[in-house]
Amino acid sequence: MRHKSEKPTIRIATVADAGGISDVLAKLVAAGMRKKPSDTAFALSHYVSDPERIRCSVAVASDGDILGFQSLKLATENNPYEVEVGWGVIGTHIKPSAARRGIGRALFKSTLQAAQQKGLPAIDATIGVNNPEGLAYYEAMGFREYRQMEGAVCKVFRVSEV
Repeated sequence: MRHKSEKPTIRIATVADAGGISDVLAKLVAAGMRKKPSDTAFALSHYVSDPERIRCSVAVASDGDILGFQSLKLATENNPYEVEVGWGVIGTHIKPSAARRGIGRALFKSTLQAAQQKGLPAIDATIGVNNPEGLAYYEAMGFREYRQMEGAVCKVFRVSEV
């Protein structure tokens, strides 16, 4: 049993992490917090090996369990979120059992570093309107609402202002 005060290791995801990332997604589906696919092939193609990936970071407990991950992709033409080309697109996924332990904040440090290294001007977070945890998390990280889509709030973090 892990202690809640234990700080996970934050590192860049590898192909070997796809199963652990899938497990995080499956736990979110089971908790009613996600509807998209959660299988290993999806985790691999959409996060670990996505061609638009800038960085995918994982939070790993001392026993090797992946507690959460954060994906940063490059917004390209015709991206599904209608984000300005050249911005980053972020996604954060934390196991419900690991929530409220600072994992998201630690993951964002890694993601912000990658965004700065890539020279991104901004990062978009598109969050469902029925996801108060996600809305609060991104607000706490410094993201601010800049537009709305049907069923979603779009927040931006201005990397150039850090």
